[in-house]
Amino acid sequence: MVDTETKRQRQKMKVSANQADAFVSAVPGTIFAILIYGPDLGLIRERAVTALTSVAGAPSDPFNVVEFTQTALRDDPSRITDEASTISITGSRRVIRIREATDTITDAVSHAISVKGDALIIVEGGELSPRSKLRALFEKSDHAAAIPCYLDDEKGLTALVRETLLEENLSASPDVILWIASNLGVDRMVSRMELEKLKLYMAGNKTVTLEDAQSIIGDAAALTIDDVIYAAAGGDLPGLAISLSRAHLEDVSSISILRSTNRHFTRLEQACAYVTKGLSTDQAIKKLRPPIFFRREEAFRHQVKKWRPELLIRARDSLIHAEIECKKNNAPASDICDRVLMRLAVMAGATIVR
Repeated sequence: MVDTETKRQRQKMKVSANQADAFVSAVPGTIFAILIYGPDLGLIRERAVTALTSVAGAPSDPFNVVEFTQTALRDDPSRITDEASTISITGSRRVIRIREATDTITDAVSHAISVKGDALIIVEGGELSPRSKLRALFEKSDHAAAIPCYLDDEKGLTALVRETLLEENLSASPDVILWIASNLGVDRMVSRMELEKLKLYMAGNKTVTLEDAQSIIGDAAALTIDDVIYAAAGGDLPGLAISLSRAHLEDVSSISILRSTNRHFTRLEQACAYVTKGLSTDQAIKKLRPPIFFRREEAFRHQVKKWRPELLIRARDSLIHAEIECKKNNAPASDICDRVLMRLAVMAGATIVR
């Protein structure tokens, strides 16, 4: 029977999303391996580099850093143990970094952890289900840790924007920060790239205006999702089919599309509620925070007039249900996403503009 203290220790190996950044910045010496996994590949890479740098210094140090892909380990997985057992000639802790990891290297990593060498093994995986053998190994070990990397939500993106602006001594109003956060991609690396572009654009200036942000922010995935959303909410079935095809070709996450569409319909619902209280459509739109991107205002105005409150509730319910279905094992997420958006476009096309 496992005692309470042991259970607490094991629970600590499942590093929460809120604790992840602090953990990778100072990986405990009692931890011999960390698994960084999830749908946000950019965040996985960012946290892997942070952990690597905090332990070994420069990521490119040939004496203290060894990198493998899973393909490179296919013929000789024991190389993980060999490298983990090798003592650093510089005296600092070495790092073995394994990219593109799946369950096939579970046994090799387990053996490497068991030897308790001086090195830190950093394993980068993708979306690993709770049934994943590799994930279970890290979550149950007393000397390894599993670190999830979920797609950024609005709160996380807002914090990222504030942090980035503060680092550059830039200021922005809450509305501008919200607009930037709402128009970044869900992948952390893409978001960083967009914010780097903004920093370069603002050279010599200290205050970021909405016009500044709208001039420079906008990654391909976010623009593609916007095309999908406005086609669905506007009842444009041909346009929706084209934008969905482009989204799939660009490998845009179906979950990201559904969540972004749900946020859009929430904003439509808010605007309609203001209209119901006696405001004009233009007044209602101006009250929304963050503000609507000026290039989409006309389309959004038309949608506020098109959608009735009861239909918006039905639309949001169907989007929530679709996201739940997408998360079920082996569910065809893209098919589920396409079907619900097509239904919304049909609903929009059937409504009468007031």
